Amino acid sequence: MIRVLVIDDSAVMRAFLGRVVSSQRDMELLAASPDPLLAMERIRRNPPDVITLDVEMPRMNGLDFLRQLMAARPLPVVMISSLTREGAETTLRALELGAVDFFPKPANFDGLEATAQEIAEKIRAAAGARIVRRRPIAVTAPAPKEASLPPAAQPAAPAGGQRVIGIGASTGGVEALRDLLTALPPHMPPILIAQHMPPGFTETFARRLDTLCRMHVKQAEDSEVVRTGVAYIAPGGRHLVLSRRGSGYQLRVTEDPPVNRHRPSVDTLLRSVARAAGQRAIGVMLTGMGGDGAEAMLEMSQSGAFTIAQDEASCVVFGMPRQAIAAGGVREVLPLSAIAGRLEALALPAA
Repeated sequence: MIRVLVIDDSAVMRAFLGRVVSSQRDMELLAASPDPLLAMERIRRNPPDVITLDVEMPRMNGLDFLRQLMAARPLPVVMISSLTREGAETTLRALELGAVDFFPKPANFDGLEATAQEIAEKIRAAAGARIVRRRPIAVTAPAPKEASLPPAAQPAAPAGGQRVIGIGASTGGVEALRDLLTALPPHMPPILIAQHMPPGFTETFARRLDTLCRMHVKQAEDSEVVRTGVAYIAPGGRHLVLSRRGSGYQLRVTEDPPVNRHRPSVDTLLRSVARAAGQRAIGVMLTGMGGDGAEAMLEMSQSGAFTIAQDEASCVVFGMPRQAIAAGGVREVLPLSAIAGRLEALALPAA
């Protein structure tokens, strides 16, 4: 039985989350507290298995609470975030501090069966997650970027013979992607990323990564030409697809129906990379719950692409890599710390 503590100053939200938890056969609601200081004392007496935590609360905000919790007694935390730019930035800081996952606070509470199911799944994933003590975030990028070039001088679209890297991630992926991308040099082949994330968060995520990485990182745009040295993140709530454009590649951003209940879907992205780039593609499956991307990783492998999965010991949740491995679509299984070096060796010609 997963014992859940809800911490939220909104009576409506506490009631909603309480109903979600109490309706699950494998969950028990320990308490729903409006006060983070009282909740901290409750945790000391009777620690829960998972905490849902509001960002904005009286007496102590969610980030301060999370910072103290992770220093004293690390527990799985799922953040509740508002759908604002400030809310997205705060959520990313919470993930950096060690929160396992987040979900956006509903705008209203009518007809939320699908939202309730998603929340329950996130709580289950958090209950089995590996809690990671995060390293401090660099205030500036690890190395200064080259000065931005005017549009006419931007690198040309990659030739058809160049590598293209596709990456899929879900729970734990925000921090895994940060660790991976900050370790890569600036002139990598293009990288396309599907991270399960709702609308309103990916632009902030991409902008934050761009300040930390030597590559350029941006939210993908429909019809843009794919360029070297750039990592493209699928917009929240939309699919990202790679297609051929002459000797190079072009992106499509679509609102096609969800795949595996996800949009963006890892299967959708990696399948398009397999078909557009074939044996020049590289597929990477990072931490996440569920099986999105497993079938596409197999298709990539069958098309001659090189495929890598993050190992269990370094995953927050091993679900997506595990299913990709079980499907037979993974060539190498590596710890997160080794994936950047492997990508560099595969993608860049030896000096």
